[in-house]
Amino acid sequence: MADLPTELFADRIVAVLRAPEMRGTRSIVEALVECGIRCVEFTWTIADVLSHVETAIQVEGAVVGVGTVLHAQQVIDAEKAGARFIVTPSVRPAVAQAARDRNIPFVLGAWTPSEVAHAIDLEASAVKIFPAEIGGPALLKALRGPFDRTDFIPSGGVTTENAGEWLMAGARAISVGSLIIPRISLEQGNVTEIETRARDLVTVVRAHDRG
Repeated sequence: MADLPTELFADRIVAVLRAPEMRGTRSIVEALVECGIRCVEFTWTIADVLSHVETAIQVEGAVVGVGTVLHAQQVIDAEKAGARFIVTPSVRPAVAQAARDRNIPFVLGAWTPSEVAHAIDLEASAVKIFPAEIGGPALLKALRGPFDRTDFIPSGGVTTENAGEWLMAGARAISVGSLIIPRISLEQGNVTEIETRARDLVTVVRAHDRG
């Protein structure tokens, strides 16, 4: 099992960038890193996603991954572009095999106990609880009972307002998307709005970690 980048669990936040198209990629990633969110996930649904990855890896301090990965070839292409981790929305054995073959960390999406167990058997570096908003922090707390040694990262519906609840329920990190980084902001390259929302989230997470 390849370990996820240490920055991910140090910052405890993964910023998920999802939009049909993006503008100002370098500026957006620079702003996130400056705010304290070094791990950035570009979803495969973005047009010409690998070019955005190649731009983002040039930002000092950025740890870039690719999400919404469904097929083994996407793992190969993402790694060639410079991605340092892979994320799926579900349990994808072929993706897991491709990532293991290349020793690249991967996070598999799961929601039920059976799916979590399958992800563990496939040697996932962590398990993404998705869609997290359906079960809420209570689901994560329940899953941590039988899977207490698993690193969980909730994704979907995580906000500045409920981030502390997820961390208290045992999330090792949180994955935040459109509720923190709106699609329209990515399409327009609105760095100011993204930076404001990111700073607010980082403040909440750091306050929780300080206890």
